[in-house]
Amino acid sequence: MAEWQNWSGSVKAAPAAIAYPKTEAELSALVGAAQKVRVVGAGHSFMPLCETNGTLVSLAELDGDVEIDAVTNRVWAPAGWSLAHLTSVLWSKGYSLINQGDVNPQSLAGAISTGTHGTGAALGSLSAAARAFRLVLADGRTVNCSPAEAPGLFEAQRLSLGLMGVVTQIQIDVLPAYHLEERLLSMSLDEVEQRWDELAATNRHAEFFVFPYGDYAIVKTLNPAPAEGELKILTDTEDADFRRVCELCAAQPMLTASLQRTLVRPGLKHRRVGPAYQIFPSERTIRFEEMEYELPRANGWAALREVIALIRTHGLPIAFPFEFRLTAGDDIWLSPFNRGDGASISMHQYAKMPWRDHFLEAEKIFRAHGGRPHWAKRHTLTFRDVQDLYPKTQSFIDVRNKVDPSGKFLNAHLAELFGIRAAAAVA
Repeated sequence: MAEWQNWSGSVKAAPAAIAYPKTEAELSALVGAAQKVRVVGAGHSFMPLCETNGTLVSLAELDGDVEIDAVTNRVWAPAGWSLAHLTSVLWSKGYSLINQGDVNPQSLAGAISTGTHGTGAALGSLSAAARAFRLVLADGRTVNCSPAEAPGLFEAQRLSLGLMGVVTQIQIDVLPAYHLEERLLSMSLDEVEQRWDELAATNRHAEFFVFPYGDYAIVKTLNPAPAEGELKILTDTEDADFRRVCELCAAQPMLTASLQRTLVRPGLKHRRVGPAYQIFPSERTIRFEEMEYELPRANGWAALREVIALIRTHGLPIAFPFEFRLTAGDDIWLSPFNRGDGASISMHQYAKMPWRDHFLEAEKIFRAHGGRPHWAKRHTLTFRDVQDLYPKTQSFIDVRNKVDPSGKFLNAHLAELFGIRAAAAVA
């Protein structure tokens, strides 16, 4: 029996085997013969989406290459490629993704299957860029789906949580390669709130980070810009300083508030220009747990202020900053943005510090403001919650029942989340 754990170390599994198929034919035979299958990417989910006692499949070694249609600006890409590898290959061929998230180790399939997103008032999630899929079904058959071919399967697969099959190729929209200008500056949180509509409207990407005990936020904007030569590589000095602060907070939680006030000061300014695929992601070497809620855009600031007030009132030792972003609405069945444009609030905690009870209290606030969670990040949704929050839940379940009637791709967490009790005890 093998062992597996996610990036933060909080989700563990003991699969019967971990498989690394190298060809689609090998994958089809493996899936067809297996009793239970889950697929794993980089392990950046904080929920037990990959947990199984069956076969855990990694697509990291599956053969494949990109196929670019220069007329439509669409590309077929291997689903198991990391975003880091995919964006590097696309850049070498003159293309960039429309948008990216904060980190890039995740697999393309993992990011799309969970609704991962970047920031940008007019830009959708990675799932919204998907135009077709090639996947291996529970019986080992390989099929394609798109709006024109098996449209019901396509709609469910756009954000599937890995419940429809094992994706081998995904067709996505891309753009001609572009550079981005990154600007960082510190502002008081009050000023950020006063200027937020302006910042969101005048920048392709705008987000900010604020510590719950800090008075100043770091505002980050990204905009297309002409190339300026070699990219300036950021030093790891600030990362090392923050790591030391986290260790001190873990050892002496009562120091959290005072230490945080030293981390972001007035006058911070930073600028650099580089290829989009290198500017988008950040290095995240300090392990954390994360909960992220997507709220109606009009409710974002009220929810953030209320959660910060909760932390300060009760002196909760939350070591990491909040991240506040914007994402455009979409029409994907299980997307938390399918009710319209959203504001995303990510709440993190240092992995060595308690997080569960703090997240539960904050989650109540996010839910009260109409929030829906990122599927791969900490949440406590029940089947009834999913039904209430997602009107297309039954349509999704109907497609799943049709393509995987035996529940091969279910695990206990997903069976419970979608009310499929017969398989709930089987991981």
